Amino acid sequence: MSPVLDTAFIPPREREEVVRNAVWESLVAVDIDHRPAAEDIAVRIGLGAVGPLRFCSARASAVTVRRTEQLARVDEEPAVFLGLQMTGTSLVVQNGRECVLKPGELAVYQSISPYTLLFDEGVDHHFLRFPRAALALPDHLLRDTSTVTLGPDNPLVGLAFTYFSQLAVSDRLHQAAHADTVVEPSVELLRAVLTTQHGNAGLATAPLEATLSLRVKQYIREHLADPDLSAARIAAAHDISVRHLYAVLSRSGISLGDWIRTRRLAECRRELAGPNGRLRTIAAIGRRWGFVDATHFSKTFKRAYGISPRDWREQNHPRRERPGKLSAP
Repeated sequence: MSPVLDTAFIPPREREEVVRNAVWESLVAVDIDHRPAAEDIAVRIGLGAVGPLRFCSARASAVTVRRTEQLARVDEEPAVFLGLQMTGTSLVVQNGRECVLKPGELAVYQSISPYTLLFDEGVDHHFLRFPRAALALPDHLLRDTSTVTLGPDNPLVGLAFTYFSQLAVSDRLHQAAHADTVVEPSVELLRAVLTTQHGNAGLATAPLEATLSLRVKQYIREHLADPDLSAARIAAAHDISVRHLYAVLSRSGISLGDWIRTRRLAECRRELAGPNGRLRTIAAIGRRWGFVDATHFSKTFKRAYGISPRDWREQNHPRRERPGKLSAP
C-alpha cells in the first residue's frame, strides 16, 4: 500500500493533529500519545478499504493508542479489529487482559470496549477493521478470543497472517472492480481463526472450505514464477490432497493448468510491453514465468493472443531506425 500520509512532509506543529484526524476519519476514534517531541514524530500510514473492510498499514515512532470509555460509548458501528505485528513487539490491553505480540502474531480486540495499544519500540503493524455484525459470532466467543496472542499454537494463524498482511497493502486489489469478492472469504477466514482458537472446530470447517479456493489462487499468484509449481506442491501447502484441490477448483470453474498458464502468459505479456521489455531476451522472460522451452512459449503466447511475443514487443517498443547517411552533393 502506498503511503497516503507521511509526516516527513508535514510541519512538526501540525503532525499530531493530522495523524489523529486521518485515523479518526478512516478507521476509529482514538487518543494518540506520541512519545517523541513534535519535531521527532515520524509516521507513515497507508489506508485502504474493500467493501465494509478497512485497512491501515502503519510505520511510526513510539506511540500509545487509547480507545477511551467515552469514545467506546459513542461507537456507531461496533467493530472487531485485527492487529498484525510485522516487526518488533506491541502490547494490547482490553477488559482486564493483555497480550504481547511478536512478529508473525496477531490479536483481535473490539471497538465497543476501551482498549490500549502500546508500541514502545515504534510501530510496524497492520490494522484491519471488520464490522462486528459481519462475523456473526457469539458474544462469549468474541469476548474469550479478544486480547489473546494468536500465534503458532493455532495452525491457521500463519495462513491468516500471510493472507491478511497482503490484503492490507494491496493497492491493485483495493481498486479492482472485483475487489468486493474478497470480503466474504476474508470474514470467513477470520471466523475460522477465532472459532478454532475457541476450540470449536465445527464452526471453523465451513469457513475454511469457503475460503480455500481464494487461498489457493492467492498462493498460485505468489509462486507463478516458480518452475516447480505443481498440483502436489499447492495441495501440500494447504494440507489437502491433490484430488481435493482439483475438486475445489472445479467447483469454481477453474482448470488448474489453464489457470496457471493464463496468468503466466499475462505476466510475460505485461513484461514484454513494459518499460524494461528490451532489457532481457524473450526466452529469458518466458523462463522467468515458468516457460522453460522458448519454442513452446512462443507458440503458446501466439495461440493465446494471436501475436508472437516478438511481434508484441516490437509493437510496444519499435526499434528506432538509424538515419541514413546523406550523399555528398
